[in-house]
Amino acid sequence: MLLNSGQVLTERAKIGPRVEAIVDTASGARCDFRQLNDRANQTANTLLAMEFRPGERIACLMPNQSQYMESFYACAKAGFVFVALNWRLSVTELAYQLMDSGAVAVLYAAEQKSLVDPLRQQFPHIRWLAADEGDYPAAVAEAATAEPPIGATGTDPLYMMYTSGTTGRPKGALMSHAANIAWLASMLATSDLRHGERNIIVAPLFHIGGLGLAMSAVYRGMTTVLLKQFDPGVMWDLVDAEKITGFFAVPAMLALMYQHPKRTTTARSALRWVICGAAPVPVNLIEAYLAMGVEILQVYGLTETHGGICLMSPEHARTKVGSTGMPYFGIDVRVVDKAGTPVPPGIPGEVVTRGPHLISGYWNRPDATQEAIREGWFHTGDIAEVDAEGFIYIKDRSKDMVITGGENVYPAEVEDVLGGHAGVREVGVIGQPSPRWGESVCAVIVRGDDWKGDDELLVQELRTLVQSRLARFKQPKTYVFMHALPRNPSGKILKRMLREQFPGPAPE
Repeated sequence: MLLNSGQVLTERAKIGPRVEAIVDTASGARCDFRQLNDRANQTANTLLAMEFRPGERIACLMPNQSQYMESFYACAKAGFVFVALNWRLSVTELAYQLMDSGAVAVLYAAEQKSLVDPLRQQFPHIRWLAADEGDYPAAVAEAATAEPPIGATGTDPLYMMYTSGTTGRPKGALMSHAANIAWLASMLATSDLRHGERNIIVAPLFHIGGLGLAMSAVYRGMTTVLLKQFDPGVMWDLVDAEKITGFFAVPAMLALMYQHPKRTTTARSALRWVICGAAPVPVNLIEAYLAMGVEILQVYGLTETHGGICLMSPEHARTKVGSTGMPYFGIDVRVVDKAGTPVPPGIPGEVVTRGPHLISGYWNRPDATQEAIREGWFHTGDIAEVDAEGFIYIKDRSKDMVITGGENVYPAEVEDVLGGHAGVREVGVIGQPSPRWGESVCAVIVRGDDWKGDDELLVQELRTLVQSRLARFKQPKTYVFMHALPRNPSGKILKRMLREQFPGPAPE
């Protein structure tokens, strides 16, 4: 029985040592499962030789490259808690996560030096280890390939991913080894992923959408082709050259790929599925891909649930338009009222889920953990309806979250930065439809009484402010002005009314 998530790779290397595991498109490197396991063992043994201890947090700041996977499985085996850092964040945002997590080391890619250099000055006590240049990779190459001692099992924490919330302060969601293994078994029991298939992972590995599929590939014995950045033409090239069978995408990516001229010239000899998340897929896009022989598998999930918990099969895509499907094998998902009672078909309620797949809690945030997990049920905050056959329809996203290019943006985080400018009295952040990104961030501003400049100058200063404080995908594309924001009797901003007044679409 597997009790440690790193053992998943150990077992896969025993069963299929010569099956290709990783294709790193940036470096051109390829490895089979035996080689990947050896590299993970060497990495783990190197970190243990540096006297890091099981339970300590080791952060990772890398794009999609082979060293990311080696580092993840090394930490899993040795019992270090893997902290997935988003390299799209600003230095300020990353500094908060490093401070909050108490990371003792950061494994980083040389190309991230523009982020690493200022962070290194702020955190001189942290060990900074370049995974692809200098002394550290040389030490890894010389380390023993023997299996390291297993440093964590069961409910011990495996990894931490930061997720924002209504307060604007990111929370570290802790996933255990047992929860990870349970989710992998459930995912593979629900989906039709097959041994020997080949999938592209372009979704960042610091997101559960990327890491979840990468772990599923190891569990099932599939080849992972790593791509650092999404480019529709490159995607079609890889589909052809690498005989790709599937990949994960958000709807905007699917639309761009369909519109690209290489779609008509690519052989697509093996391509048969796409797992699509973050937003509903338009029916016409589903039908267009089905006409190409490609199934669109719509998925619904969260970081706190380890990823997908509901899946829509292609055979129901036309008859259940707008649905996110039914729960994964062995996972309880309900739509309930405020008392926690399941609602009848057609009545809105909150999506809650229960099962071994849930996070253990939020790092050093017992208050947030108790608020989110009540009597064993995780409360997503998402509003949905269920039909008579049990299909779930998401109606409103959690706490007005904006999803842009597959990235979650919580308005409170952006509002907190903008509200710090002297020219802003009130601010409300919403999403506007974007043909390229799905949604883009829009800031609705009420000028401060003491602001003497014009709107154009204020927008210029706000753009400069967010560029220094927020990741690019969180920065508003649009700024609009009002005399006062609409609020309910309790003072809460009515985001629905703002979306109606400023429907977009967002500028490109």
